[in-house]
Amino acid sequence: MSASRSRLYRSGVLERENLSVAEATRHLADPAVTLWLDIDAPTAADLAALTTELGLHPLAVSAVLDEDHQRPKLVHYDHHSFLAAYAVRLDPGDGVLAASELDAFVTDRVLVTLHRNNTADIDALAERWDSTPELAKSGTGFLLHGLLDLLVDGHFDALQALDEQVEELEDLVFADQTDVTDLQRRALRLRKSLSRLRHFALPMREIVGSLMRREVRSVDDTLLPYFQDVYDHVLRVTEWTESLRDLLATIRETQLSIQGNRLNSIMKKVTSWAAIIAVPTAITGFYGQNIPYPGFAQASGVWVSTLAILVISTTLYVLFKRRDWL
Repeated sequence: MSASRSRLYRSGVLERENLSVAEATRHLADPAVTLWLDIDAPTAADLAALTTELGLHPLAVSAVLDEDHQRPKLVHYDHHSFLAAYAVRLDPGDGVLAASELDAFVTDRVLVTLHRNNTADIDALAERWDSTPELAKSGTGFLLHGLLDLLVDGHFDALQALDEQVEELEDLVFADQTDVTDLQRRALRLRKSLSRLRHFALPMREIVGSLMRREVRSVDDTLLPYFQDVYDHVLRVTEWTESLRDLLATIRETQLSIQGNRLNSIMKKVTSWAAIIAVPTAITGFYGQNIPYPGFAQASGVWVSTLAILVISTTLYVLFKRRDWL
């Protein structure tokens, strides 16, 4: 088994990088050492070797090998904890949310991250750790904080991009020329993306909250404020997600209301014009009878019928216009 990336910290100082798993685990006897191992596309053999070295629980190993996407969670076992979480990215073109699972085993002095097909941004994770080297003395908790902070910030960035697209959608609702089908399609895609993001982000509140409890040994007093900051970001993401979901529902209701109002306006106009057109139709139909009537076969009949059409039609037009039916 070989790790795609690895780091060795000794007494809070980064000492070596990119060690093999066998070489890294030889340092576990030193209580001053903290290790990070990253494994891409782990196999059953890889996990068996890790189980031998770290005493992993069979259920945690089974969860990593299971390719069905599982719910984000943090499970505490006797000798380690198991984390399942998701990194997300929003396609700015179509508003579709892409997600990749990232699992982790956490012991007192080792953090093992596992993912598939290089989906995790490991470089960004390393940069996150390098930005706060003063926290490295906190051991595994320092590594875990960087990981969770990166994931939650990714959720926040995706949510911010979704918010911008929802605002664009809101403007389109009141545009004069709007493709209703395209509007509905975009609204549905955004709602699906928000639902997926909520599915990934909401459990993070429970995960970070459980790490902040005093009985969790990975988080010391130095790290506690930093985990509190991550927890605040998680709350903002979950509240913002719910707000955007409600806003999308409101946009949909507003669009239906506008469509109904426009339809009512059109129906009023059509009905009003039909009433006006019915006047000359009725009068000419009456005067077209093949029986004698006042003005039959006389020029006066033409003038009377014409005058009646003009007067009644004009009266109806003015009346409908005043009532805003035309």
